[in-house]
Amino acid sequence: MATLEVTTTVHVPPHEAYTFLADFPGYAQYSAYLESVTQHGDGGPGTEYDLTFAWWKLSQTVRSRVTDTDPPARISWEILGSLDAAGDWLIADADAGAAVSFVVTYDPGSARGLIDLPAFVSFDWVADRVTEKIAEEGQRVVERVVEDLEGEPRPVELDVTLT
Repeated sequence: MATLEVTTTVHVPPHEAYTFLADFPGYAQYSAYLESVTQHGDGGPGTEYDLTFAWWKLSQTVRSRVTDTDPPARISWEILGSLDAAGDWLIADADAGAAVSFVVTYDPGSARGLIDLPAFVSFDWVADRVTEKIAEEGQRVVERVVEDLEGEPRPVELDVTLT
């Protein structure tokens, strides 16, 4: 299993950050690879989302589910089906507003057999590239969330851990 954690501070109160992050269909505008999000439910626990991702010559739709919420501190989710991934948005008080963390734990090998690769393309090669893209994407999404939450762009200090 691999874990990516991206943390930063936003200059808004935790409840405002939580409300913003709970609007999951809006994430498609932050991601270079998330083409669309279709919501099935009210956004609370049990709500499912169809997520269509595209990168390189690959396109895949997966379904996620909100597994738990603890306003304004946490939104937990999981990917349904054979792709093994789950995560959290964590929100905590900070001196300048709210500390926001995006945490995802995933098994890159769980995608084996889910995608139809072109001839002579190794799954391991694709898995290595996807891991790099996941880290880049986590950083990009958090930077864009900060800009929208605060209403203007600024240099964002990110603490990124990939293990």
